[in-house]
Amino acid sequence: MGAWQPLPDDLPPEVRHFVEQLRLLKDRTGLSLVALGARTAYSKSSWQRYLNAVQPPPRQAVAALCRVAGLDGPDAERHAVRWEMAVQAWPRPAAVPERPEGGEAYEEDPTVPWWDRPEENPRHGPGGRLLVYAVLLLLALLLTAVVGTVALG
Repeated sequence: MGAWQPLPDDLPPEVRHFVEQLRLLKDRTGLSLVALGARTAYSKSSWQRYLNAVQPPPRQAVAALCRVAGLDGPDAERHAVRWEMAVQAWPRPAAVPERPEGGEAYEEDPTVPWWDRPEENPRHGPGGRLLVYAVLLLLALLLTAVVGTVALG
């Protein structure tokens, strides 16, 4: 169906075999990645990452692909077992050092929501800013309610 990009040479054999089997299964459906995304709860870009071994797919994505391909019972279970073996062997990303040699600190992980990021001020702790905003909002609402009650009698 598609001309797949080559998989990285340093992939563990379990991961390589799993991704190759997923590719065959996806090709068997005859669907494009856009159509596959529309038939499952996973986007085209997610499927690209999974099928190019950039990121391991969630187990539910594998089950969804099996369902779309018409697999059930022992055939679908084989893919689930391959998934388990591949996820255990999947290469972990290298840890990012706190400071490069002689350089500045790396920027915080942009995927972490602002309310979960540690604060510069350690007494607030994680989520401290969110708590301050919530208290200020509550005080503003109470002040509005009191002013409204007095003004409208």
